[in-house]
Amino acid sequence: MVLHVQASLRTLGPVAGGAAAVVEALLEVLGGQGTLVAYTATPENSATSRIHRAATAGLSPAEVEEYHSRMPRFDPATTPASPTMGALSEAIRTYPGALRSAHPQTSWAAVGPQARAITEQHPLNSHLGPDSPLGHLYELDARVLMIGVPMDRFTAFHLADQRMPDVPQREYRCVGTEGWTTFKAPDLDDLHFGVLGEQVLHAATGVATARIGTADCRLVPVREAVDLAEQFLRHTRT
Repeated sequence: MVLHVQASLRTLGPVAGGAAAVVEALLEVLGGQGTLVAYTATPENSATSRIHRAATAGLSPAEVEEYHSRMPRFDPATTPASPTMGALSEAIRTYPGALRSAHPQTSWAAVGPQARAITEQHPLNSHLGPDSPLGHLYELDARVLMIGVPMDRFTAFHLADQRMPDVPQREYRCVGTEGWTTFKAPDLDDLHFGVLGEQVLHAATGVATARIGTADCRLVPVREAVDLAEQFLRHTRT
């Protein structure tokens, strides 16, 4: 199995060994042929993210420019995943042998036989699109393990959004490995994911649920969830 994990470790309750122990447990269950995947995005690295706008709100133009000058360049090997991704994503990124895609804003990390296929190609203009690691998860019929995380955070729904006609494009700006870089890509948001998640869970047949520690968990097939989300989005538009 290729397994993308989205986790709130607090919901598990006390775990001896913390995030590293959870990674080891997941890899043990997956076995030698399984691949573990995490979203290791760095929105703090972007001048066009909500996180950045909040951090610079109220600053003068000169102060914003000075803030930008202190933002470090993205390095796939050393730049930590955003704290908003959760401790488990960072634990997977730093696991021995883990590979990470080179996108300076929306990178992914993976451990296992499929890690290179998932992370090797990540075009700037397909930050969360079909040519990104997220798109590769769809192609590989991956599963998403949601550990204490609701469906309004289900990252793969971005694939369904981009199947809609006339998806608007916007300009993104972030600090890449060579300095500031600008690219155009689909204008994505997740504010509608809560409603979308409820609809998908009502119709999906391949979702499994369980309780791990004190966390309510779901195992969700990426293909089924994305295809159902696309159907609901098209129906809504119609």
